[in-house]
Amino acid sequence: MMRLGAIVVAVCMVLIAASLGAILYFTFGFGRLEAAVVAIAGLTGLALFNSATTREKDRSDLGDQIADLSRGTADLARQVGEIGRKVLTLEADVAAVGGRARAMVEPFSNEIVQLGNLLKEVADTVANHEQALFDLAQSSAETVRAPAAAVVAPVETARTVDRAELAAPEVALEPGGRLKGIDRDKIVAMIRGAVETSRVDLFLQPIVTLPQRKVRYYDATTRLRTDDGDHLLPEDYLGYAETAGLMPTMDNVLLFRCVQVVRRLLTKNREIGLFCAISGETLVDAEFFPQISDFMQANRALSSSLVFELAQSTVRLMGPMEHESLAALADLGFRFCLDGVGDLRIEPRELADRGFRFVKAPASLLLSRAGPAASDIHPADFSDLLGRFGIDLIADRIDTEGAVVDLLDFDVRLGQGVLFSPPRPVKADVLQGLADRPAVPPPPRSEPVRSPAAPRTVGEAVLAARESEPGEVRTPADRRAGALAQLARGVTRRA
Repeated sequence: MMRLGAIVVAVCMVLIAASLGAILYFTFGFGRLEAAVVAIAGLTGLALFNSATTREKDRSDLGDQIADLSRGTADLARQVGEIGRKVLTLEADVAAVGGRARAMVEPFSNEIVQLGNLLKEVADTVANHEQALFDLAQSSAETVRAPAAAVVAPVETARTVDRAELAAPEVALEPGGRLKGIDRDKIVAMIRGAVETSRVDLFLQPIVTLPQRKVRYYDATTRLRTDDGDHLLPEDYLGYAETAGLMPTMDNVLLFRCVQVVRRLLTKNREIGLFCAISGETLVDAEFFPQISDFMQANRALSSSLVFELAQSTVRLMGPMEHESLAALADLGFRFCLDGVGDLRIEPRELADRGFRFVKAPASLLLSRAGPAASDIHPADFSDLLGRFGIDLIADRIDTEGAVVDLLDFDVRLGQGVLFSPPRPVKADVLQGLADRPAVPPPPRSEPVRSPAAPRTVGEAVLAARESEPGEVRTPADRRAGALAQLARGVTRRA
């Protein structure tokens, strides 16, 4: 646009100069040369005038632009100054906050350091304690024992070592119930005879869902049948069976029959399950547990329907060998239930890590008003706490409808007790053929070995093969060494 205007101005100046020359030539009589010189002089003057006016205008515009730029630069400098002041203020605030944070964290850091020192001291104390237990076990292995007629001592575990260390005198068992007034030796002989002659009957009690009362599981227990046909309840004979070392044999009988019952139940209902009790002595028995482990390996398809029950007192006294045995069963997919709960001081995370998926607590303990004072959590929150770690709570020994209503308020969804059904014996057709022969071979005796029969129970074939080897007697030291070897093999396999 400016270029076009300059062209128009130039054309106009040329026309004015030409007009001036023409006027001088035609009007005033100037010669052609003189008129042309005057015309050129006029054109030059006009050009100089136009250049001067244009430059003055450009200078004025440039001055305005410079003034605007100066004002913008001043504003920018003022804003930069304000930002700088704000940054300085912010840095001061951050420094003050950092100082307060360091002042608040410093006490916690000191406490953490102190806790670390305490943990080191606890670790050293635990290591010394374990060394003392190991030394005590070694010294017990060298104790002189009675001749072959003496009772074989059980394998030392964390339970026996803790009892020895506490030096608490063992309370003699007093016969009660049906066994009241009978000598202890006769009671042990009665129990041993019932086991050897397969007079061990299996009873089932349903575990139902609440409030629907639909049977979800069965709890299996054994009752010994006397020569008169009466039944001995577990609370009558278990204490004597433990002291006599008969629990591994009885667990063998119970486990084999539970597997048979589970197979029969699964043909009718794939969602049913069975709880089978197992003792701590069985977990460390170097003779029976490998047989049980092999048997469960062969029946690992039943892992979702068979649950092993262990008493709370047994779990609390477990040592490395018991934990390794539990880990071996857990690796096969079997789950565990904590039974015989006497208080609610339970670590659900630790139980879940070991494979426990159920906790069975008496209804009286859950509904007791003294429960919160004797536990770390209120019973009303106990089911929710267990549920966070995938553990179901089972209320045991329910005998009234009022207890069911109160337990539902505590979010208990599984129950067991005489209110729903008392323990009932398993039908004979389910265990057909088991009563004709003992579940496991009797302990080694001086009598000649009987002729072998077809294996029917856990590890019976292995035991029969061992009985056929003449002159082999397992001493307590051999059993202890076998248990330690089993632990080492389990650790190596899991590593």
